[in-house]
Amino acid sequence: MKLAIVTAYPPSKITLNEYAYHLVKSFRQHQELSELILLTDTTTEPKDLDFKESGCKITVKECWEFNSYGNIKTVKKAVKETKPDAVLFNLQFMKFGDKKVVAAMGLMLPWFLKMKKIPTMVLLHNIMEEVDLGTAGFTSNKLMQSIYGFIGTTLTKLILQADMVAVTIKKYVDVLTAKYKVNNVILIPHGTFEIPETPTYHTPEGPLQIMAFGKFGTYKKVEMMIEAVEMIRKRTNLDLEVVIAGTDNPNVPGYLAGVQEQYKNVSGLRFTGYVEENQVAPLFQNSAVVVFPYTSTTGSSGVLHQAGSYGKAVVMPDLGDLALLIKDEGYKGEFFNPTDVSSLADAIQKIAEDQSYRIALGKANYQAATAYPMTTIADMYVQNFKKIKSKG
Repeated sequence: MKLAIVTAYPPSKITLNEYAYHLVKSFRQHQELSELILLTDTTTEPKDLDFKESGCKITVKECWEFNSYGNIKTVKKAVKETKPDAVLFNLQFMKFGDKKVVAAMGLMLPWFLKMKKIPTMVLLHNIMEEVDLGTAGFTSNKLMQSIYGFIGTTLTKLILQADMVAVTIKKYVDVLTAKYKVNNVILIPHGTFEIPETPTYHTPEGPLQIMAFGKFGTYKKVEMMIEAVEMIRKRTNLDLEVVIAGTDNPNVPGYLAGVQEQYKNVSGLRFTGYVEENQVAPLFQNSAVVVFPYTSTTGSSGVLHQAGSYGKAVVMPDLGDLALLIKDEGYKGEFFNPTDVSSLADAIQKIAEDQSYRIALGKANYQAATAYPMTTIADMYVQNFKKIKSKG
């Protein structure tokens, strides 16, 4: 099978590029794939294809750009030229742009390819029905929320014209099936990027690192986490370091620079900036607790799966999709009220001052993470493409 994947891909900074990297890494070793065709966004530097493992042929065709009105035309042209047997879209609603029309046009691509009789599957990382538009940073205006809801429903109907739509949370299957009366939505878990050998579960000498990882500024905000650690310092002798790993969300440029200035007098506070792929493992390994300072959620969390793969204890808001993942996939951690700093401080402190509890959480999360390695996820996609082709 020649499989094409429409996605952002490293060194791109567009959302879901890291997920694509690990999915491709597993796809290329699948015995039923003869070629992977990466239909990617344009980047100035070459794509990251430096895999240690051998595998099938990879062809890269840069054929779309963030916020470009020509993406439908250029992607369709690339598909026509490369002639894949099947196409997988790695999507969320703002994948092709943060301009509303461009984003909407990009999401029409699966429908266009389906019309061309090309077996098409969409991996949809979030659904509008489960996104709180206010807390997620889209809009707090009730009229605009209604408009977004209408647009989201219309685009979802188009996405569901694909042969199959995969989602990463079971509730998403139930919501889409019930609302849109379709039978082509399936559950394929997010999967875990890397499965290291069993972690040691012990942290390095020195301060315990309390780490958050991601793109910050919309519904991921770090002020509360910094203040929670300051609160713990005032009431305990715990030696803690706050590590903010990652960059601004593209919609909120300058956010982290502002936070850095605001808390410049706080000791033991470190901002890493963009984390290169080869620095991800040390970042997690050196951390004692991984915190999710979210006010909302918009889909399954890659960071949670990464934390689990390195055997880390986690602190999460008691809301939305993260709570569902805990139930569905077996992760464990301390929950906090996302509007209460003292609640977050209590959760971090409980883990930080009890090493045996921290290790127990880490072991449970490692076990949950190892249940769905990316090789298993890649095979699930291949098997479902075979089902599509057999029906066609």
